[in-house]
Amino acid sequence: MGETRPALRDAAQHTGSGRRGAVTAALMLAMGLAALDSTIVSTAVPQIVADLGGFSVFSWLFSGYLLAVTVTLPVYGKLSDTFGRKPVLIAGAALFLLGSLLCALAWNMGALIAFRVVQGLGGGALQGTVQTLAADLYPLEERPKIQSKLSTVWAVSAVAGPGVGGVLAAYADWRWIFLINLPLGAAALWLLVRHLHEPVRERTARPRVDWAGALTIFACGGALLTALVQGGVAWAWLSWPSLTLLGTGVALVVVLVLIERRAAEPIIPGWVWRRRTIAAVNLALAALGLLMVAPTVFLATYAQSVLGLAPVAAGFVVSIWTLSWPVSAALSQHVYRRIGFRDTAILGITAAALLLFAFPFLPYPGEAWQPTLLMLLLGAALGLFQLPLIVGVQSTVGWEERGTATASILFCRQTGQTLGAAAFGAVANGVLASRLGGAGDLDAVTHGLDAGTTAEPVRRAVAEAVHAVYLGAACAATVALLVLLVVAPRRFPVLKDGLTD
Repeated sequence: MGETRPALRDAAQHTGSGRRGAVTAALMLAMGLAALDSTIVSTAVPQIVADLGGFSVFSWLFSGYLLAVTVTLPVYGKLSDTFGRKPVLIAGAALFLLGSLLCALAWNMGALIAFRVVQGLGGGALQGTVQTLAADLYPLEERPKIQSKLSTVWAVSAVAGPGVGGVLAAYADWRWIFLINLPLGAAALWLLVRHLHEPVRERTARPRVDWAGALTIFACGGALLTALVQGGVAWAWLSWPSLTLLGTGVALVVVLVLIERRAAEPIIPGWVWRRRTIAAVNLALAALGLLMVAPTVFLATYAQSVLGLAPVAAGFVVSIWTLSWPVSAALSQHVYRRIGFRDTAILGITAAALLLFAFPFLPYPGEAWQPTLLMLLLGAALGLFQLPLIVGVQSTVGWEERGTATASILFCRQTGQTLGAAAFGAVANGVLASRLGGAGDLDAVTHGLDAGTTAEPVRRAVAEAVHAVYLGAACAATVALLVLLVVAPRRFPVLKDGLTD
């Protein structure tokens, strides 16, 4: 797989069991920084806007961070394969902490958005490199343990993040939601520097970095993702900003393909798409990103507007699936060891598709336990789907390709989420407009409900809009199922000591 013989020794052999525990703690801290950041900021937005102003552009606090993380994932993946995981992860964590400090010092909304982008540039290294190092440190039979721990970090962050952010914003200052990253990140950096020891990689030539490809990925991803994130929100889909960004993005895709075909060490090598296993998982996890938008973005509105729940109770309905996900992921090893990675993922996504299709058939207005139960089961189904695919892909490549392969599947999942937010947002707003007899969007309708205006017709319209989104998510799950059935090989070509099982 392109590795030299000394490179076949895993990082686990150079990091003793005691040190490996310390490195695992560092990885969980690093992943916690990225995971917590995606949830803790949301509840502090009112205080941030009250202090800094800029209400019309505050959504870029999230969009800017998301764009930076997404476009840097493939770049960090390739760099970690070229120079090693440790320097890339340390540099990314340091950049993330610098961005956190700058965010805490921001003097207006423009500065805060810019510093959130700096955070995102480091966050891309945290997400991709942590997942890759987890595969380096643990052999195939032990990888579910570390992956379930990392999944648990995301689950805890999803539940605790909004609460922590609200408490800090209400009783301290919103700037503390960024400052608390500093001691956590410092502890992670200290553990990594002290305990992580990677094997020395023998190279016959000086490594060459495809900087032209990296810059083109930044520009291309930034243009396309900005068009998707802001289309239908900041401007109409057919307006000149949307068309300009989409046209620029498509043109840059062509430029990127030409650059990568000529590069000696391309950032996105062609083998990522030529190998059936990786191509199938990329497409399947892109579909996962799409379907995840339904519960993460729209379920809270459904719980409050249709079921009439308070924000705290609605948050519980939304977060419940993140509790069953890591449990299912940890147990998935007992399934894929018997029936294989692909068939385990097929089992999970089939169950997920059925659960998503069932959501629109819930009674109106219904009881809170009904969507809660569906989401609990959905988390279990997706844990059975995602983890075997990630572990499976990481097990089909050697050390010098693992970072690129891991980054590619995470990149596709992130891109799917961005596309899903844009597409399902348009679907929901279209249903609302048709049911309410005019233009309308979900945010405006929700504010209207808060004010107590025309509650019943609007509640029914919101229910139908969210039902349409869930049907779209079910279709995305069906696409993932078809990809696994048609494209993915029945048995993943797992490597063992550089050989195929």
